[in-house]
Amino acid sequence: MTVVPYKDKAEGKKAQVAEMFDNISPKYDLLNRVLSAGIDITWRKKAVKMLKPARPQLVLDIATGTADFALETLAINPQKIIGVDISAGMLEYGRQKIAKLGLQDKIELRQADSEELPFADSTFDAVTVSFGVRNFEHLEQGLSDMLRVLKPGGTVLILEFSQPQLFPFKQLYNFYSRQVLPRVGRLVSHDPAAYTYLPESVKAFPFGKSFVDILTRVGYEQVICRPLTLGISSIYLGKKPV
Repeated sequence: MTVVPYKDKAEGKKAQVAEMFDNISPKYDLLNRVLSAGIDITWRKKAVKMLKPARPQLVLDIATGTADFALETLAINPQKIIGVDISAGMLEYGRQKIAKLGLQDKIELRQADSEELPFADSTFDAVTVSFGVRNFEHLEQGLSDMLRVLKPGGTVLILEFSQPQLFPFKQLYNFYSRQVLPRVGRLVSHDPAAYTYLPESVKAFPFGKSFVDILTRVGYEQVICRPLTLGISSIYLGKKPV
């Protein structure tokens, strides 16, 4: 079953996700810091560190949102990062952050569909997605298009929520995600559906070996998974065949 933010609306997942992120964009960065107690910053740093050995010069950051991951990726000194997202609201806040830092020459943001990327085959040295693949309406189509725009031998890096499995952390996390997170998200963002959708979408999304198998089936090779913080999130790293 496809998980959508607004169950009373007829639009497909893609349109609903874009609307949801437009709605919460003014508070998105604040909520990320509050709801994760700032650990999302550490996750992004670890993900970028795993990308560093590939030394990518041209990077595509999909579901870039407010450009947090794109900005973090500058730590490994690529020549250029292009970030794409379907939410105009999120991109506007991302552009403001980039402009304040004077980084317009390093990071370019565009509104685009992650499942139909507006780039030629074999364009990018690396493709990254931070907490975005579970929002794809057609997961394998999006992953396949990412593979298409990667150069042969290029690297894919995906940072995504997963599900803790160890007792009692699993039970504590489930209580937090079902009871605390939606209430705080609703209070701050004023969009009741957005932070109910988050735990629902995480629960429905394949993780660990299941997601590694999907990436391999789509065509990536040398795929590895690195769980973070007892399995709350995971980093997936793979290559496009040469």
